[in-house]
Amino acid sequence: MAGHSTDEYLETIYFLAFPIGEYSPNAPGAPTLASRVAEMLGVSRASAGEMLKRLEAEGLVRRGEHKEAILTKPGRARAEKVVRKHRIIERLLTDFMGYTAAEAHVHADELGDTFSDDMVERIEEKLGNPDRCPHGWPVDPAFEQKENSELAPLGELAPGTSAEIVRLAEHDGELLHYFYDEGLVPGTKLEVREPANGKFTVELDGSERRIDEKAAAGLFVRPG
Repeated sequence: MAGHSTDEYLETIYFLAFPIGEYSPNAPGAPTLASRVAEMLGVSRASAGEMLKRLEAEGLVRRGEHKEAILTKPGRARAEKVVRKHRIIERLLTDFMGYTAAEAHVHADELGDTFSDDMVERIEEKLGNPDRCPHGWPVDPAFEQKENSELAPLGELAPGTSAEIVRLAEHDGELLHYFYDEGLVPGTKLEVREPANGKFTVELDGSERRIDEKAAAGLFVRPG
């Protein structure tokens, strides 16, 4: 998908700025920021690089010591507003309009610029001030950032660890549909087994399920 907005790029950089688990832009061999943003948005590395330069010129991001993008104060404030709006719109789509949780993410991206800040506040109030989006991400970015330290990607857990799914990665629509099709939803409890044939094996509802590496990296769980 081409033509992503500034706000969609800021939302993606926000996700990378507050990682869950081991992702670090400074780690040896780690993908460059442009590569990570391009992968998550489904655009070319060149397109991502150009937008990052534009965001830097607009004072929304700055480059750190290792060339990673750091949200400036205004950049972070705008990114957090975008994230919050997205999650409230998702709840509008699922709670009032009957869309599935997987469908809601795509439509929320499309509708992001449709609603004013006042409209979003009214929607949030009508929804009863929900705590989380349909995929488990807190509506309040400050609470999200605090909770991050309690969570880990499923793929980082050792065999024998019990965990509860708290959030689902949203940036890949096909992966999001897969999670719901397989019953891998927030609130689900599972236990990690020994890996088999290059896949993670978990016990879920009394049966074993194999999950590939990409999916395991996108299931954010609370261990124990």
